[in-house]
Amino acid sequence: MTIKTSASLLASNLAQLALEISRCKKSGVDWVHFDVMDGVFVDQITYGSPVLKTVRASTDMFLDVHLMVEDPTKQIALFADAGADLITIHVESFCNIGEVLKDIRKRGKKVALAVKPKTPIEAVYPYLHLCDMVLVMTVEPGYGGQAFMPETVSKIASLRKTADTLGMKELDIQVDGGISEKTAEAVKKAGANVLVAGTSLFKSENMKETNDALKNAV
Repeated sequence: MTIKTSASLLASNLAQLALEISRCKKSGVDWVHFDVMDGVFVDQITYGSPVLKTVRASTDMFLDVHLMVEDPTKQIALFADAGADLITIHVESFCNIGEVLKDIRKRGKKVALAVKPKTPIEAVYPYLHLCDMVLVMTVEPGYGGQAFMPETVSKIASLRKTADTLGMKELDIQVDGGISEKTAEAVKKAGANVLVAGTSLFKSENMKETNDALKNAV
């Protein structure tokens, strides 16, 4: 499958957001990863749909919205209308998971389901038929710059095997947390093809070289 990169804006210079996104595009990054935190599902609070709307106005890049919120039910319309291309909710959220995933699809957006490191990967299997992508968190959600958790690699491999068995060979598997040139090889071998990177991209002296290295690490 095609390897894609998604730049997590948490690690960017938020005071120069438009310039940072432009730098991503020029460096060959495929997507922009927009982390939404509500201070309940995770400790931190980040940004909401009004910020995404301004981002949408400044770029034609694919906007990958990750909702780390307690109940995403009311958020779907807001982020869909603000210009998200893909919306991810957590399987651990307090909502009717299937209905929320269907709502995302009805609004013409790509659909994804995320799973925390300590949640069994089997929790997402009942919903795979509703998804374009599954996000396997490789750190605990809520903070950028954390160390990669190698025990999550087996979850990626199990998910890819299950998806292939179900005839879903085109399912994207995204990984988020501690992704760098050193960890990209393991997750790609396990079956991941969408790599979220924040610190490794935005703090790099040469973003294009780092992006190329993430995609080409074998």
